[in-house]
Amino acid sequence: MAKTGFCDSIPLLDLHKKVAEERRAPLRALANACGPKERWQPQEGESRGTYQKTEPEARWARRLPVSTDDGIIMGFHEDDSPSHSDGCMEEEAVLIYLHGLQGLYSLQALVPGMLRHETELAMETLGLIYDRSYAWDIFSDMMRSQLRFTFPNADLPRPFTYTTRAILVDWLIQVHEVFHFSEETLYLSVHLLNRCLHQIKVNTAKLQLLGVVCLFLAAKKEECLLPEVSELCFLMENGYSNRQLLRMERRVLTELKFELSHCSPLHFLLLSASIAHCSAKVVWMARYLLELSLLEGQCVVFLAAHLAGAALCLARRVLQEPPTPEGETAWCVASSIHVGSETTLLRIMLIQAGAAARAQSRDTRATFLKYSTAGTMHVSSHPALLNAPCLLGLPTAHT
Repeated sequence: MAKTGFCDSIPLLDLHKKVAEERRAPLRALANACGPKERWQPQEGESRGTYQKTEPEARWARRLPVSTDDGIIMGFHEDDSPSHSDGCMEEEAVLIYLHGLQGLYSLQALVPGMLRHETELAMETLGLIYDRSYAWDIFSDMMRSQLRFTFPNADLPRPFTYTTRAILVDWLIQVHEVFHFSEETLYLSVHLLNRCLHQIKVNTAKLQLLGVVCLFLAAKKEECLLPEVSELCFLMENGYSNRQLLRMERRVLTELKFELSHCSPLHFLLLSASIAHCSAKVVWMARYLLELSLLEGQCVVFLAAHLAGAALCLARRVLQEPPTPEGETAWCVASSIHVGSETTLLRIMLIQAGAAARAQSRDTRATFLKYSTAGTMHVSSHPALLNAPCLLGLPTAHT
């Protein structure tokens, strides 16, 4: 496989600053997923001046069975009312209360309204919205859209293995850095690669070409400036012609039916971190752990919100920052998104902890080098990562 020069890591999306205009487009567009909602009309005998707004808490109800296990915590219920003119049904987010907040019954009653309020503030802080009234609709659509294109298992078609896939993803991370693409482009390209490996039959000789095509398509969706086809072929040491690359691109688009949308786990991580008022170092550590999960073939079966939540939980355990009452309350609100999925989160954390412990010594070290710079607070070199599995009850020797 061709090698590329590994450049210095570029500044990534800052949690505490407004993102650039082009970074906001993917999430901002989610607000238009459904048509306009019907305007309120006064009931018979009711004047317009007597209308009172429904409290946000009234929208939260237990509509799914309490026995739901290891599933997504934000369910979505379709109203029995007629659809709108564009055929889009109004859907409500539903918080399932299970057994994750034992001993916090007074706070539990406040969590739904607090989560909605904090979500609106977080999206505004991150610069993902212009109007706060759309924030909850965007968040609901994020939770709903992550259910698309899920994988029943992590098995790869022959002759590919987890090692082969990790080498390819590691090389794509280097190419991504060379072109200074956004982080959304990287996560989308790996997602497209995962789908292609399950839907398109390719041999080992065409695997690198498939990976570059997935990166090229992701860049077309997320970036303003695109590389030339000849540049991509040059990075593959001209092992493939321009015609072969474009032919593979048409094949991928046809097999995927031009459905290239994906809700990145990075979005969930930044939102949860902002809601939980995490420090900058915790956020960088969580981003490092989340990107390491891209190399792990076992992680393709997990939802984006679960991957982000596990990375944030593990980052807090690794850094062990002194807790504050305000910080613990904020973390309780943020973690309510994953109540009931503790078993799934622990499975992901075990995978991420093992990957972090091996990162410095394995051959695929692009992510480790990327997060070892001053701009990322040297989180990949943190000494506690070598013993990260021990924090979860695993011996380091078996990672």
